[in-house]
Amino acid sequence: MVGTLGSPRTGTIDAQSRAPFGWAPLVVLFIVGLVDRIEHNLLSGVLPLIQKEWGFSDTAAGSIPTAAALAAAVVALPAGYLADRFSRTRIIAVVVFVWAIATLGSGLATGFAIFYMMRVLLAAAENIDNPAAGSLLADYYPPASRAKAYGLTRVTTYLGGVGTVLGGVLAEAFSWRTAFLIMVVPGVLTALLVWFLREPRRGELDRLVATGDAAPPTSPAAPKPEVKPPFWGQFRQVMSIPTLIFVCVGLSFLTLGLAGIFFWLPTLMVRDFGVSVGTAASLSGLITIAGTLTGTLVGSWLGRKWHGTRKGGRLLAGGGGITAGSLVLAAALSMDSIAALTVLVLVACSLMSIAIPNMTACLADVVPASSRGLGFAILQLLITAGGAFGSLVVGIASDQLGSLLSGMFILIIPMVVGGLLTLGARASFERDARKVLEDAGR
Repeated sequence: MVGTLGSPRTGTIDAQSRAPFGWAPLVVLFIVGLVDRIEHNLLSGVLPLIQKEWGFSDTAAGSIPTAAALAAAVVALPAGYLADRFSRTRIIAVVVFVWAIATLGSGLATGFAIFYMMRVLLAAAENIDNPAAGSLLADYYPPASRAKAYGLTRVTTYLGGVGTVLGGVLAEAFSWRTAFLIMVVPGVLTALLVWFLREPRRGELDRLVATGDAAPPTSPAAPKPEVKPPFWGQFRQVMSIPTLIFVCVGLSFLTLGLAGIFFWLPTLMVRDFGVSVGTAASLSGLITIAGTLTGTLVGSWLGRKWHGTRKGGRLLAGGGGITAGSLVLAAALSMDSIAALTVLVLVACSLMSIAIPNMTACLADVVPASSRGLGFAILQLLITAGGAFGSLVVGIASDQLGSLLSGMFILIIPMVVGGLLTLGARASFERDARKVLEDAGR
């Protein structure tokens, strides 16, 4: 079974197929992302009970995601280096196993300091697999189906709302520790699943798409030798791609707002609307799940319809959704009833999720195959850095002003800016994507 998941369907790599290696790799990487995000979002659902047990302030609580994100940012570029030079499937398998260990440590923590360190370790480990997964998808799926592939894997960022629900429900029924201990099992099983995933040759699919050829599958044990440029030279080359810069910076601003608002949303419902911990976690989680699924389906349809028919069509769909969704979210936070808040946050989440199947697909299209690990590492670095301070901003505002809403409203501004920046990437996308295919066909 080793290395058989993700082998070419017909014995040759058919560049005309939407899934020349089958859909198994997408399913496996979807599971990786889902387990990752469910575990990540457990904290939001159980936070009120952890604060009650250990008595730490909102500023301290908000600093947990900040410290975790900074640790993740530190490993982002090294993760890109590894993804471009070593087996990506093995990297992901090892990292997922480390998640499971850190999750076990979170559930067994005897004090706030140990718990804090486990969350930081977990975030750093989670960030190592992202460049490898992003690079793998582009070698499994051609440009025609990349929006679908990246959409389904990136949607897990929001489907992780299951973790908020799971955490709140289990914490209320048993204890907050139960939620973390249960997640150890899927973590270990997912690591084993990734271990059996076949490693595709880098850039082979791009070359076949550019030339219209078909090729026999290449044994992963005997890859074609490839000379890698010095890391910083490679870094400068990737950073010279305008589309990548606009998309990464725009998504960084968006993540700053989303990380702060959705981290504190269940707590806002408990404090300002008087609902129970379990109900607040369930509402918050279900909003993100339903909104994300709706937005991803609409985004996939718009991306497919507009790609190639409108200038930067995928970016138009995604950037427009982010901008409109941010404004609707501002309206949602102004509501004084839990029903109105829930409905408008659901609409906002749906609009912003239109970007999910489009933004990362665009990024894969404009970065050469040999540097995609680094390209996705830069994306992960910037969105991690952006998301690092969202929860802390809200926590500080809450302690200083006595209101969670004050910090949440502050974060709407960078979210709108993020949407406008991603729209700005339309100016360079077609040129950057064309250059990648031209170079692959040489």
